[in-house]
Amino acid sequence: MSDKFQAVVIGGGPGGYVCAIRLAQLGLKTACIESRGSLGGTCLNVGCIPSKNLLNLSENYHKAQNFSKLGIEVGEVKLNLQKMMKNKEKAVTVLTKGVEFLFKKNKVAYFKGTGSFKSADKISILDDQKKETIIETEKTVISTGSVAVSLPGIEFDEKIIVSSTGALTLQSVPKKMVVVGGGYIGLEMGSVWSRLGAEVHVVEFLDHITPGMDREIASEFMKILKKQGINFHMQTKVEGITKNTNGASVSTSDKDGKKLNFDCDVVLISVGRKPNTNNLNLEAIGVELDEKKRIITNKSFQTNVSNVYAIGDVIDGPMLAHKAEDEGIAVAENIAGQSGHVNYDIIPGVVYTTPEVASIGKTEEQLKEANTKYKIGKFSFMANSRAKAIDEAEGFVKILADEKTDKILGAHLIGPHAGELIGEIGVAMEFGASAEDIARTCHAHPTFSEAVKEAALSVDKRAIHS
Repeated sequence: MSDKFQAVVIGGGPGGYVCAIRLAQLGLKTACIESRGSLGGTCLNVGCIPSKNLLNLSENYHKAQNFSKLGIEVGEVKLNLQKMMKNKEKAVTVLTKGVEFLFKKNKVAYFKGTGSFKSADKISILDDQKKETIIETEKTVISTGSVAVSLPGIEFDEKIIVSSTGALTLQSVPKKMVVVGGGYIGLEMGSVWSRLGAEVHVVEFLDHITPGMDREIASEFMKILKKQGINFHMQTKVEGITKNTNGASVSTSDKDGKKLNFDCDVVLISVGRKPNTNNLNLEAIGVELDEKKRIITNKSFQTNVSNVYAIGDVIDGPMLAHKAEDEGIAVAENIAGQSGHVNYDIIPGVVYTTPEVASIGKTEEQLKEANTKYKIGKFSFMANSRAKAIDEAEGFVKILADEKTDKILGAHLIGPHAGELIGEIGVAMEFGASAEDIARTCHAHPTFSEAVKEAALSVDKRAIHS
């Protein structure tokens, strides 16, 4: 006899485990299937969390090297990469075990193995010993995330040619690293290894980094990263990667056809991710996919098979953990007969380099394309007391507001703690606030958040400190 559940979630990443917990909270007998052997998905195991740990540790290492300039006399600063990696692994273990505890607390059944469809109401689970378990379900939510994309004909070995997963587990600091792709992940990992001592070269096919980001912010971001020692090769195409006894050779050509080869120890390929749907046996039940192999859903996250739903990286939209989490809660509430929804116009994006970069809502380019008339308010961290006091004054806050109504349409930040500051603007946008609303809200002094207030004041050309 197979176990029977009211809801089964395939995938225990940020979207999947949150969905399973919410389903259980709403009174449904729920199971979650995860193939990795630990919960949290890519984000918790080999993505967001370990990368942020290394970003923090590498920044501390960089700061410690310069303590004497600040009047803090210390001995020789040495890098112990093995200890640093153990610290990262500890953080991951604590958090993944924490999710397991939440499953127990909320009475979510947890199955370790690869889930696939036998039929629309029967799920096969194959564990690492190839033992099969079959469970029955009334509703199924697919939340299997995404996998890194390589270049045509080039495979990851996760030692010399690496994805973000391999870049998080290098056993020594490469002398030279080539990063293919100037997006969020490539720049975060590139900055980690640059601060730890690697010579980093970023090869980008476009004429700007961080595609989709506000171009003014992207331009300022690249200037700062260049000052930090990262080398950029824009409008440059990778034509081939060949492994050799010393590492690899990356063959490229620029927009004028000039050939340039990079000999390096490690190549990080960071050119995007694709939905992880291969092992689900979707064809057995007829779930429809689009041209990018994403699962097609309606506004309730329901597929063309009425009792099967999908969320996160396997469906349309930004591949972000917090987007998946919100969808996980929304789909759980929909399944339980409530009215869950996600506001896709107000999903923040953050790059956790130093300084951080954060974005929410519309960019200038999008507003121009839509012929929306807007006002700009900008404020530099150079004029922010807290940022100056701790010598982290690079960057600025930029707020875009409707020309007539003053409603906030978007905001783009580069500077200290930008990823935290964007939250205030997100709340304001969710409630339809104007720039004036933020400008008239008292902000503590001295704080970084005052830069947000001043940018809001600047929309009406009345910033006080610039």
